[in-house]
Amino acid sequence: MTGPASLAPVGRDAQLRTLLQAVGSPPAVILVQGEAGIGKTRLVHTAIERLRADRRTVLLGHCQQLREPFPYGPVFDALRHAAAALPAGGRLNPVTGALRGYLPELTGHLPPAPSPPPLDDARAERHRLFRAVHALLAAAAPAALVVEDLHWADDGTRDLLRFLTDQPPEGLALVVTFRREDLPVPGLPFGRAYRRRPGVRSEVISLAPLDVEAVRSLTSALLDGAPVPQEFAARLHERTAGVPFVIEEVVRSLRDDAGRLPGGEDAPEVLDRIPVPLLLREAMAERLAGFSPAALRAVRAAAVLRMPADEPLLAAVAGAEEPDADAHENGLSEALRAGVLLEHPDGQYGFRHALAQQAAYDAIPGPDRRPIHRRAMAALSALDPPPLVRLAYHARHAGDLDAWRRHGAAAADHAAAVGDVPLAVEVLEGMLADRKLPRDARGPLALRLSRIAAVGLSYRRVVRLLRHLLSDDFLSRHVRGEARLNLGVLLANQAGANPAGRQEILAALPDLHDRPDLAARGLALLGLPAWGGEPLDIHKAWMDEAEKLLSSVEDQDPELAAAVHANKVTMAMLVGSPDAFTMVSALPENHPSAAVRRQAARAYSNLCDAATALGHYGAAEKFAARSRRISDESGALYPVYLVEMSSLRLDWLTGRWEGLRERAAAAVEMTAEAPLLAVEARLALGMLALARGEWQEAGEQLDATGVRDPDSGYLPVTAPASAGLIELHLTRDALDAALAETEWAVGRLRRKGLWVWGDQVAPQAVAALLRAGRAGEAADLVSEFAAGVDGRTAPSAHAALDLARGALAEHEGRRDEAAGHYARAKSAYEGMPRPHAAARAAEAEAGARLGLGEREEAAKLVARAAERYAALDATRDAARCRRLLREIGAAGPARRTRRAGGGVLSPREAEVARLVALGRTNREIAEVLFLSRRTVDTHVARVLQKLGVRTRNDVREPRPDDRPGPNH
Repeated sequence: MTGPASLAPVGRDAQLRTLLQAVGSPPAVILVQGEAGIGKTRLVHTAIERLRADRRTVLLGHCQQLREPFPYGPVFDALRHAAAALPAGGRLNPVTGALRGYLPELTGHLPPAPSPPPLDDARAERHRLFRAVHALLAAAAPAALVVEDLHWADDGTRDLLRFLTDQPPEGLALVVTFRREDLPVPGLPFGRAYRRRPGVRSEVISLAPLDVEAVRSLTSALLDGAPVPQEFAARLHERTAGVPFVIEEVVRSLRDDAGRLPGGEDAPEVLDRIPVPLLLREAMAERLAGFSPAALRAVRAAAVLRMPADEPLLAAVAGAEEPDADAHENGLSEALRAGVLLEHPDGQYGFRHALAQQAAYDAIPGPDRRPIHRRAMAALSALDPPPLVRLAYHARHAGDLDAWRRHGAAAADHAAAVGDVPLAVEVLEGMLADRKLPRDARGPLALRLSRIAAVGLSYRRVVRLLRHLLSDDFLSRHVRGEARLNLGVLLANQAGANPAGRQEILAALPDLHDRPDLAARGLALLGLPAWGGEPLDIHKAWMDEAEKLLSSVEDQDPELAAAVHANKVTMAMLVGSPDAFTMVSALPENHPSAAVRRQAARAYSNLCDAATALGHYGAAEKFAARSRRISDESGALYPVYLVEMSSLRLDWLTGRWEGLRERAAAAVEMTAEAPLLAVEARLALGMLALARGEWQEAGEQLDATGVRDPDSGYLPVTAPASAGLIELHLTRDALDAALAETEWAVGRLRRKGLWVWGDQVAPQAVAALLRAGRAGEAADLVSEFAAGVDGRTAPSAHAALDLARGALAEHEGRRDEAAGHYARAKSAYEGMPRPHAAARAAEAEAGARLGLGEREEAAKLVARAAERYAALDATRDAARCRRLLREIGAAGPARRTRRAGGGVLSPREAEVARLVALGRTNREIAEVLFLSRRTVDTHVARVLQKLGVRTRNDVREPRPDDRPGPNH
């Protein structure tokens, strides 16, 4: 009979053709999805055989259901077979040396490990490892990387694959298989929505059950080509629902020794004897009924192990003693010949499918399972390192509860240590949910769970589980207090649910009255003023109480002390305290404890964010560099993400806009599990859209920063977001909406008592009030803002004060004074540097100069602003300056003069094409670009002609090569 490895996928010709075409057109990302037993593996392996026959490099990795904590394991498993595809002579990118400790098979090909050397904590190597994998795959290209059963992947593997899909190596085709219904996040194999990148081929191949004719063809193939009556195929289709694996199992169970169906091929009623619910289980039991004892022991050992194993391990679990070695080998051969077990790569033996494994396991009588699990424990314990997750599983099923608790706790700790927090949570969650877990063991495990979760990014499952545990009364007071404190930290940090986090921390304090160091940690978090509606004085009281409690502890925990000091320094920087930079020098960045250095890394990431909010951009860059360095050395995870998000806002403010929109959009997608991390990316996206006249996008993104959530919104981000919304409303002549946003934003700053974060709100709020004829309120706001930032080290706020004073002076007819204020603001912004704000200040100064009759000076200022806007690709801002220059009667800034011919768009046509692609009407385009409707009509007609399309719906956003180059 035809074996499963050589049996071609029946009824999948179109899918196989699509798969092969996509793999042959790299870069490509191919998703193969379908239920268990539907034929994903057979389809992919048929493609692999053809690719290898054509001498194409195929790297194959598998995700395992019962996995050990080894992030990226399936990918590394695939890469260790890449030697033949790598260039000779050590011509690999130096960064690939970071893979030496993970791929010993490639040591002869890899360059030396980069400095600093790899760390024990895999989290710290994350970014470098990802770049190294990318570089290695690029060197092996053209190649196909196949990862099977992605639904069982660890989070690290998903993150790595997301990294590869964001910008695949030029010659790589990535193929993943998965069961959609078994994904951790339904419908998202990579953990977030996959968006095809330009130039990358993307295919989703969905495998459905076979129809009757395909069932007939498959059955015939299983019977070595014998004809199959239509009636039998129809009945088989009805009984198996067209799932290929179930069809194979049923047909194999019905065949007699001659390979025929009992009762003849014209007897479909034979299927009626197999009950539908037990179809697969009974098919397996019937096949095992005729096995020799040795073969049965081998199959049972493989079923208990749940994953492919080599022959010595199978023999040990089967209970084969030395004299029985030949019998075991014969039994294994018998199981292989019967097709119940298969030989996997590297001399591993197991089942063809998880369904087959489960059916074989179910066929083992209950009393017979425990001895096999005990033998599995003994055999696996001898491995180095021991597979702790598997040991915990076998201990539980062997009834050894002490060993189960010991191995389970160790497995969770090890998983957390190597960055696989979701697996650690899964292990602890399973133990806590088990009725066999003794009551006295639940508290320590709950506490372990809360501590582990506080260092990771995945939080949703942990929050649900901790809340459930805390609702019970079995926890001791100390355990309950610390677990609730950790839950509060988790909610306030990773989850971004600050009101709920503060509530949990406050509720934990009574249980921690005799643990002042832990209580101080909670109060120090409450002391950070960037969240919540409490005034600054309350935050100061919390922080003072934290310091007081910590000082009462004689033998201080260095990590807790560092955590409190980190928050104290962060608070000082956030409020613009003159002492902040002096306090930074006391951070324990060189402490011998990695845990303490992680707190220093967190502090520097917070300082980067705080300095960005105040206009200390050079200092922010230095804080970010220190945080990254210490994170790399100490294995910190959360600070790295915080710095990456802060860098988006910093790059927006400092004018590093090239590629920023793409980075920010990717950050939003990648932080679905931690929404707080996405707010700075949302702010950058909203402000970039505003500068380009993309008003709907701007409004949606700025709203998504949390501007309407006074308790959870991060005020250093929501304040500038509100400023952007005020500007948006003023631009659209929606004065009432602008005034409402002004009242909301100013009210929050006023209640908090922190005006240093109003650097962008104050000028826009003053503009809205002046336009509404409320000059008295505008003057009061300027005075209040000035008093609020007096004595604070906040360069951006002081520059904004000059803008606001300039607007007020200009409104009152004091144009010379206004020009001076605007000029000082422009100079301050240039020194930070903050080019977009400097251009805005230059525009404002130009307006005052025009009022003074200084047309030539005004024209110079506007022309320079237009050049800055054009360099930033701030489309609407640049167009506004060009219109003003036309009104002044001055020549605009130098533009590319080469006549755009053929299909090449001129700069103005490219702007129009982008807005058309966004769905803007000609009237809206005219409004954004300050052009007449007739001019826009002409530009749109030229765009359609040059792009060779018939309708507006066919216009896409221009690529850089659609535009003319500079004159040479």
